[in-house]
Amino acid sequence: MVAALAGVEPDRLRLLNQVHGSDVVVVRRGEPAPPVRPQADAVVSDDPTVALVVRVADCAPILLADERRGVVAAIHAGWRSTMGRIAVKAIEALAREFGSRPRDLRAAIGPSLGACCGEMGEEVVEAFRAAGHDALTLERWFVRTPGRKPHFDLWRANREQLQAAGVPADAIHAAELCTRTHPDAFHSYRARGAGAGRMVAVIRARP
Repeated sequence: MVAALAGVEPDRLRLLNQVHGSDVVVVRRGEPAPPVRPQADAVVSDDPTVALVVRVADCAPILLADERRGVVAAIHAGWRSTMGRIAVKAIEALAREFGSRPRDLRAAIGPSLGACCGEMGEEVVEAFRAAGHDALTLERWFVRTPGRKPHFDLWRANREQLQAAGVPADAIHAAELCTRTHPDAFHSYRARGAGAGRMVAVIRARP
């Protein structure tokens, strides 16, 4: 079904073995499919004959498109990948591999865990600090309410990283729908546990 919606054959889907990291895979026009799914959490491509796919169930799916260069990216951004600046690394890969300019990109952030439900332990805040995120950034990204654990604002963190990388603010579109709040509409690991299904985000470069 995903392949049909994207207008490609099933063997033209490019999926990843997602590992909550920050590695980016490059799929170039005319290259054969790898024998196994690469371990990564973002994929960029200039090939209009393939569709890029990421799977999510609370993590943020982020899609990038540069119509000027005809290149696209699909990103799986959970809190660990966001801590590793995966959106920034995907933008850097688009620029390095295909000559894309951040100001020409459009970005879409799909449904994912909202700050309302993004409860994290203090060890997560410290992990972000150790990864080089400064105190002011942590104050914006982790919502603190008396008597509650910090709640991570995944949408804001990725929006700010996209903007810091040069994507115009008015070119970033976020669904701002929390997957845990709406388990009847979305798959959510927080709501369903290990039995949760997965949603997919898919993008394809224009021919």
